[in-house]
Amino acid sequence: MISAEQLIEAHLKAISERDLPAYTATLHDDVVVVLPNGGRLEGRQAVEDFHRDWFADLDWTQDLTRVAYVETDGTAVATYEADYRDVDGSGAPIHARNLLCMIFTRTAEGWLLLHDQNTRLAT
Repeated sequence: MISAEQLIEAHLKAISERDLPAYTATLHDDVVVVLPNGGRLEGRQAVEDFHRDWFADLDWTQDLTRVAYVETDGTAVATYEADYRDVDGSGAPIHARNLLCMIFTRTAEGWLLLHDQNTRLAT
């Protein structure tokens, strides 16, 4: 079984490379994602569908800086500051900073993402 840190690296790499199969492989069936606007995605399929659309958008970039990491026997919590850049439908630039907190749980299959919380920070 790979370590929690290795799984988190694979998860983040899948996002940066827009690799949906690799990303989906890191998800728990009961995953919950809270978006910066307060929207909520529940379950593997809803999260996969959202990311399919997001990964298809080639305009965005995201730089992550690790803020904190805590691991226990069955839980790993990784917190990052995300510097997100995109363009809207008219081509105007979008710049957002988010605090990203991900909770991974150890299962019989290995470490999986259970909760992903994105909170908008002041820019």
